[in-house]
Amino acid sequence: MPNRSAVAALATCAALLAATGCSSNFDSDKKTAQDTSSRQHLTVLIASSGDAETKAVKEAAAAYAEQSGNTVTVDVAKDINQQLAQSFAGHKPPDAFYVDSSQFANYAQGGSLYPYGDQIEDADDFSAQLRASFTRDGKLVCLPKDTSTLALAVNADLWKKAGLTARDYPTTWAQLKTVAAKLTKGDVTGLVVNGEYARLGAFMREAGGWITDSAQSKMTADSTQNTEALEYVRSLLKAGSLKYANQVDTNWGGEALGKGKAAMTIEGNWLTGGMKADYPDVKYTVVPLPAGPAGQGTLAFSQCWGVAQDSAHREAAVDLVKYLTTGTQMLKNADAFGVMPSRTSALAEYAKKYPSAKAWADATGYAQGPVTVAGFDKVLTQFNTDLAALATGDPKKILADLQSNGEQALTKGD
Repeated sequence: MPNRSAVAALATCAALLAATGCSSNFDSDKKTAQDTSSRQHLTVLIASSGDAETKAVKEAAAAYAEQSGNTVTVDVAKDINQQLAQSFAGHKPPDAFYVDSSQFANYAQGGSLYPYGDQIEDADDFSAQLRASFTRDGKLVCLPKDTSTLALAVNADLWKKAGLTARDYPTTWAQLKTVAAKLTKGDVTGLVVNGEYARLGAFMREAGGWITDSAQSKMTADSTQNTEALEYVRSLLKAGSLKYANQVDTNWGGEALGKGKAAMTIEGNWLTGGMKADYPDVKYTVVPLPAGPAGQGTLAFSQCWGVAQDSAHREAAVDLVKYLTTGTQMLKNADAFGVMPSRTSALAEYAKKYPSAKAWADATGYAQGPVTVAGFDKVLTQFNTDLAALATGDPKKILADLQSNGEQALTKGD
C-alpha cells in the first residue's frame, strides 16, 4: 500500500468491497491483547443462503455456548465482503466469519486472517483440494466449512415428454448436444446455465484445460483445450439449445428448471434447497456432468471459517470453529440446508444418507478448485463479462485477454 496517513489508508480500505490486498495491520508492531477470562463473548458474521442456514448456525452456536460457557452472537451480513472490509479497516472485526474462496487470498495477503490450521489435529480429514484452497505460504489458514460441486440436473417431466429415458442421460459432449437440441422446443430450452466461469469453467476442465497450472504460478488460459471448450459452448449458444438464465427471464439455473423454461441446468448441490423451497412439486434427477475430450470434470466451491487476526478472542474463536466443523455438525447442516460436508469421513455418511445427491458427492473426487490468488477476483469479473457475450465473441480473443489479465494479477499477487 502506498505511503499515506493512517486515516486516509483506513478510508481507502473501507471503501474496497473485497478488501483486495488491503491490510488491517497498519502498525505491524501493535498486537491485539488477548482476553484470558474463562467466559468470553464471541461475535460471528455469516452470509446466509436463507432462514434454514441462519437457524442452523444459530442453533449450533447456542449449543457451543452451553457447552463452553462462552456466549456467541451470530449476525447475518447483507454484503459480507463490504462489512468485513470495513471491520478489518476499523480494527473491529467479528471474531469468526465466513470467508469465500474467491476472497481468501485478498484477506490472507492483507494480514486480516489468523492462521490456526496447525492447531487442528485431524486436518487431514479435509480433502487435499479443499485444504489447498485455504492454504497460504504452505500453512493451512482456515478450515473449509462445507463443499459444493456442479452436476447436471434434469427436469423429469420435460425429459419424459421428449421421449427420453434414463438411458439417454448424456455422458459425453456429443450426447449432451443431441439431447439439448431435442429438448429445445417452444418455450423450453434444452440447457440453461448462468453465463459465468463458475459454470462454463467445467467445460474447460472436461477439455483438459484450466485457468492456471496446479501451483497457481503460471497462466494456462490461452490453451487449445480451453479454446475447444468455449467453442463447444458457443456452438450450443448459436444453435439455441443453450441459453443463459437471464435470456429466459430467470436469475439462475434452478429457477429456469423449476419454472419449466429449462429441461436441464448445471448447478451445485445448493439446488436441493432452492427447489424444495420454491418448486417443491417439480421432479428432477441429478446426474454427473458429461465427460469431455479429457474425461470427467467439474468445479468445486467452498468457504472457510475465518478467525480475525485483530480478534481479542482468538483462542475461543478457534475453539468455536472446531465445534462448528465436527462431522456431526456438518451432517446436521446437510439435513438443515443441503450443503455437503467438507470432512471426508462425514461426506461418506452424507452420500449414503442422500443417494439422490450421489453425482455431487462423487464429483468431489475429480473437482477443480478455484483460483485463490490475491486480486484475481477482478480478473474473473472481466472474464465473466466476456463470457456473457460468448455467442458473438471470439473464444481465442476472450482467452487471450484472460491470459494477459491473469498474468498481471499473478505478478502482483506474488
